[in-house]
Amino acid sequence: MAIADDYADYDGLGLAALVASGEVSAEALLAAAIARIEALNPQLNAVVTKLYDQAEAALKAGLPAGPFAGVPFMLKDLGGAQAGVPMTAGSRFFKDYVPPVDSELVRRYRQAGLVILGRTNTPECGLAATTEPVLFGACHNPWDLSRTSGGSSGGAAAAVAAGLVPLAHASDGGGSIRIPASCCGLFGLKVSRGRMTLAPYLGESIAGCSVEHVVSRSVRDSAAVLDATAGPAPGDPYQAPPPSRPFLAEVGAPPGRLRIALATRPFNGGPIHPDCVAAAEAAARLCEQLGHHVEEASPSFDAAAMDDAFRQLFSVGAAANIRQRAAALGREPDEAGFERVTLATLAAAATLSATDYVLVLNRLHGISRQIAAFFETRDMLLTPTLGAPPVPLGTLDMMTPDAESFAQALWQFAPFTYHFNVTGQPAMSVPLSWNGGGLPIGVQFVGRYGDEAGLIRLAAQLESAEPWAARRPPLAGMRP
Repeated sequence: MAIADDYADYDGLGLAALVASGEVSAEALLAAAIARIEALNPQLNAVVTKLYDQAEAALKAGLPAGPFAGVPFMLKDLGGAQAGVPMTAGSRFFKDYVPPVDSELVRRYRQAGLVILGRTNTPECGLAATTEPVLFGACHNPWDLSRTSGGSSGGAAAAVAAGLVPLAHASDGGGSIRIPASCCGLFGLKVSRGRMTLAPYLGESIAGCSVEHVVSRSVRDSAAVLDATAGPAPGDPYQAPPPSRPFLAEVGAPPGRLRIALATRPFNGGPIHPDCVAAAEAAARLCEQLGHHVEEASPSFDAAAMDDAFRQLFSVGAAANIRQRAAALGREPDEAGFERVTLATLAAAATLSATDYVLVLNRLHGISRQIAAFFETRDMLLTPTLGAPPVPLGTLDMMTPDAESFAQALWQFAPFTYHFNVTGQPAMSVPLSWNGGGLPIGVQFVGRYGDEAGLIRLAAQLESAEPWAARRPPLAGMRP
């Protein structure tokens, strides 16, 4: 079989099945992935570190008999720590930071048989909803090279959408899985707080708001990776409720008749693009056709107070992560090494005392209880994922001297996502719509805390009713 011609047409489990059957070798898959990276990455700038030699060495050493044995895979250059490999966090300051050991999640990826052949572009320290770091330059959306691929997992999403790999590591502290999934026409699941371990480097990140998982083309890949990687490590401060059965078993299982609330107005009352409203309304109609009950409703809470408190919490959490990594380098953060928005974030964090931080966290916990109460009478909430289609590159510039304007533009672009990082609930962006300009427009579904199973069941039902895998950007159809 000439896998080089068909490689990008398969999801991860599909490629793994070819390897398991002996129809294709893992070496052939790796060669096909490398060929696509070399051919397409010059236009995308999605891959910032190539680890071809390491990937070849892993194949020679022999792969574990995991569910993704032989499948090419990439790590986001933020959080996916590999022993002996630089992890820059998209920052000039951290370009020489080399983790001493693999993170537990990376170890589990390897045990699943995934073959790590590169690291993907990310905005500096994950602070933007676009991926345009000074260190590496902008990552381009394969659907329109002039547009953002989203952030902060923008390199991961661009790589998957363009068919460089079928799935890739991503993380989400305020929407950073769902935002790029929406921008690039992918499935992106933000898991519940405590579902994935951050061992050994962290117990939690940004007070538990930040979680790690993948972006993928298929729902089943996301579910199978979750089965292979979820669960606590010794010493974790908390964990999500364990599933009653494998997440992969939820793919194709009937979701039942769900009570779904539809909210198309941003919680902060800001503007929203009509394409995003139309996408959510179309998803609502599809859900009704599938037998679910949909009604317009939105959680009642003080959105302005939540916006203000989250900005403070996020600045402290980001500053703590930066300082921890800087300490590992034996250096203090300096102005020359960081972009202006990052420096403003550090400055904002410095104005808050320890008591202020606890009060901010308590305020967010109180609002989280109000939002959780909304889900006592609904199974899910449906919203647009974003407030606009993928914006032109340069719209969200972290080198701007006006950090406040940057923040306002960021929240206007992503007004629906961070709230569920705060509550810890699972949420997913599902690629059900494309606008008249051919740009993907994702829709977000939010479930109750710990109920990834329910989201996966619904996602698989939607995927079956409105298949999206065949919708590929023109760039993805290019043959190396």
